[in-house]
Amino acid sequence: MTASALPFDKVLVANRGEIACRVFRTCRELGLTTVAVYSDADGDAMHVREADEAVHIGPTRSSESYLRVEKIIEAAKSSGAGAIHPGYGFLSERPELVEACAAAGIIFIGPSAHAMNVMGDKVSARRAMLAAGVPVVPGRDDIEDAHAARAAASEIGFPMMLKASAGGGGKGMRIVRDAAEVERAFEAAKREAIASFGDGRIFVERAVERARHVEIQVMADAHGHVIWLNERECSVQRRNQKVIEEAPSPCRAMTPELRAQMGEVACQAARAVDYVGAGTVEFLLEETDGGASFYFLEMNTRLQVEHPVTEAITGRDLVRDQLLVAAGRALEYGQDDVRLDGHAVECRIYAEDPYRFLPSPGPVRALVWPQGSGLRIDAAVDEGSEVSSHYDPMIAKVTTWGPNREAAIARMRRALADTVILGIQTNLSFHRRVLDEADFCAGALTTGYVAEHPQLCERSQVPQAEAEAAAAAAAVAFAAALAGEGGRLGQTASNHATGEISAWRRSLEP
Repeated sequence: MTASALPFDKVLVANRGEIACRVFRTCRELGLTTVAVYSDADGDAMHVREADEAVHIGPTRSSESYLRVEKIIEAAKSSGAGAIHPGYGFLSERPELVEACAAAGIIFIGPSAHAMNVMGDKVSARRAMLAAGVPVVPGRDDIEDAHAARAAASEIGFPMMLKASAGGGGKGMRIVRDAAEVERAFEAAKREAIASFGDGRIFVERAVERARHVEIQVMADAHGHVIWLNERECSVQRRNQKVIEEAPSPCRAMTPELRAQMGEVACQAARAVDYVGAGTVEFLLEETDGGASFYFLEMNTRLQVEHPVTEAITGRDLVRDQLLVAAGRALEYGQDDVRLDGHAVECRIYAEDPYRFLPSPGPVRALVWPQGSGLRIDAAVDEGSEVSSHYDPMIAKVTTWGPNREAAIARMRRALADTVILGIQTNLSFHRRVLDEADFCAGALTTGYVAEHPQLCERSQVPQAEAEAAAAAAAVAFAAALAGEGGRLGQTASNHATGEISAWRRSLEP
């Protein structure tokens, strides 16, 4: 497929950071012109420099720039972009953007406003999935006050989970273990839901505490084809947000039969809302003596942060598929063409204190990314970049592939050991500890993994600190050597981070 085969030749990415850079790479491969948007804080950001064109859309605050639908539409019109890719976060799951694109005659690279409306609200999504025969966690969705929450508890039992109907990212969620906690937890969840989403509706579910977070990637076109592209394990989370993802799941109960069953249920969920594009159906997977049970959690109506691990084991370019189906084309492959080749692991690199998980904004003084086969870097920063306190602190994703899980993890250990970022705190040391932890290595994971392993967040490992100090010294020396030759350390990192997607995975033993 080339740009001449599409009804648009210029794509605006209504986002920033690594996801904008990621979409630009596939657009370039297809010969499409790219347009970046940026706020006052992002004038010299990597995604702005990598785009063919860039349009300023407002002040630093995202509520005055990246979250303003009318400014995104104006930017597309002024630049002549015929399509808008939303990335993830910001406006990616806002039906208002889809509707505004339709009104302006611009192609939205994603699902319909109807699909977003149904799946974006957890209560309507539960109801739609129940009607479609998709298994959901037992619960109640008509909770108006703490009294109703206590009544629901008498039906579903403790522990139970209070959730914001319009929630996401762990906001508006509380676990309640006994009746004495209900009122306080309900009021806290409602306050947070109103503050985060402007919507205080709450529903309750049975808390499935010893479960895995396993999700299925789906891709659908407008011609009735819905395909599942295997599963991802996303159980390593902090504060209900994913930190490490892998594909396929290391769960011992994940047989080919269970994988196919979950895949078909995910497609069933997508068909229930006439879904078109890339989407992810998330499940709680509960291991039992007889195998495993799974329950619908939610559907993300966009590309996921962790999509590189799926690309690694299937050989697909999911952004290319998104562009294709948005243009009205049929998918070029069927379910029987989807392969599962090897294993992939992704570590999200955050600018944050690795012990308390608090953001660490500031300038990136020096930067060294790892290199080698079976390795992919999706970066949002290079040397000299300023990590803003106004946006999500994720600055990169490191993804490794291997012929099996052990090989992929070994390659990731080496990659993280070779990564140096100076000037800000990062969670690199946290990732290194997880990769060496016995339960993680054994694949014994639940969504409570981080809380159940508090040693991962202790400031005690002197050998690790010494290793990091040595790596930092080496980075400074390397930077100085390059500067003496007229080079720039950050340029080396940037070049590596933006390499061709089609060439990043190699079937070599680490």
